Amino acid sequence: MATTSINNYLRGGDSLARLQAHAGRLLRLQRQLAELLPDYMARASKVANLKGDELVIHVDSAGLAVKLRQAVPSLLVDFAREGVLLRDIKIKVALREYRPPAPPAPDRHVSETTRTGLEKLAASLPDDSPLAKALKRFVKSAG
Repeated sequence: MATTSINNYLRGGDSLARLQAHAGRLLRLQRQLAELLPDYMARASKVANLKGDELVIHVDSAGLAVKLRQAVPSLLVDFAREGVLLRDIKIKVALREYRPPAPPAPDRHVSETTRTGLEKLAASLPDDSPLAKALKRFVKSAG
């Protein structure tokens, strides 16, 4: 059922064309914003959405959000000079997704008996055998 509605949406030329046009507007606004802001602010600011005549910008930190909120009146004037008429600019802090660090790889040991057995097995296989090559690499890295 979900697949059907997605397919219908994608087939509908009007909705897809509107989506593409909106994405294009957001990209243009992002480029304009990058030109209007200092480099350190531009790198940490992303145009998130345009709702009517209200621009939504996501920033990386609360400190930057405060600075950008103070600059909103001048940004509105600067955007107007560029031909983009906005009523307001909303600044939101975008929290980065937290991912806990990966657990350390377990320390695995291969006994001397196992290494010897694997060396014998690799020696019994033809030299051009992929398995023999893999076993030799394994024995070399394990010992």
